[in-house]
Amino acid sequence: MELRQLRYFVAVAEELHFGRAAKRVHISGPALSQQIIALERELGTDLFVRDRRTVRLNQAGRTLLADARRLLALADDAKHRVTRTAAESTPLRLGYVSWLPDELKAVVGPSVELRIDEWVLPSHAQADRVAEGTLDIALTWVTAQQARERGLTAHLLRAEVLHAVLPGVSSPEPVAAQQLRVLIDADESAWSSWNRFAAECAAYAKARVVKIDDGGVTGDAFYAHVRRLGAPVLASPKRHTAITPPSLGQRPVANPVPLWTWSLVHRGDDERAGVRQVVESLTALARSRDWRQPPGAPWWVPADDPHRSVLAGGTDLL
Repeated sequence: MELRQLRYFVAVAEELHFGRAAKRVHISGPALSQQIIALERELGTDLFVRDRRTVRLNQAGRTLLADARRLLALADDAKHRVTRTAAESTPLRLGYVSWLPDELKAVVGPSVELRIDEWVLPSHAQADRVAEGTLDIALTWVTAQQARERGLTAHLLRAEVLHAVLPGVSSPEPVAAQQLRVLIDADESAWSSWNRFAAECAAYAKARVVKIDDGGVTGDAFYAHVRRLGAPVLASPKRHTAITPPSLGQRPVANPVPLWTWSLVHRGDDERAGVRQVVESLTALARSRDWRQPPGAPWWVPADDPHRSVLAGGTDLL
């Protein structure tokens, strides 16, 4: 008997319908029937009573079902343990979008081999990569719904205060959020997370949305938009590689203060010790640096931000 045949048998025994069982195990109906016939020939006995309308187990089938379930459970458990052991011996792949703690590897320690992934991709792409297993952990921005749909656990690592850039010199004098211009880019493949955050922020603050199509959420194109608009523009958390022109300055935003939350995400069912070590080390660092502490002034995060309760002094996990 092959494990594959036992899986097919259990599917038919539980569904009592060859069509439904075939869909469940992802093969065609005729192929499933042939596998069951081959198993019956090997055992030298029928396992089902069949007629044109119904399928039901006979006594031999009922006897085999209990044993088949035990054998499959043992096989699955063995596979899980081997896979987990192999995973523990491989480096953990960590992806990011824009920001990483400078002391990342030193804080995690030598007991975990951590590899920083070279693909710096948008937030939604990094969350998808963790969910599909091409990354183990990522520092990214997610909504609560995105985390749930992808089976991810999100830990708050940093609440980044966003500022405004405007013509003139830098000043500690705040700009009212209502006076902001908020850029939304047409390229959803690159800017969907920012667009979602920015649109909701603008709606809440009654700020003006400015639609662009040149990737000017960051870089030289961003500064060009600030000069063109001649008004305070909300800066994204994307790190600028371009130098701020001397004709432009920064000012804080108030009423409310926009917060961009950086989440450390991993798959919810990933119980490896290395993943736990990374999470515990980085969240401890975040607490010691007050990265998770919101400002004293009124602040804002999107309605579906997974860390609203943490920022308000509640529990740590989504």
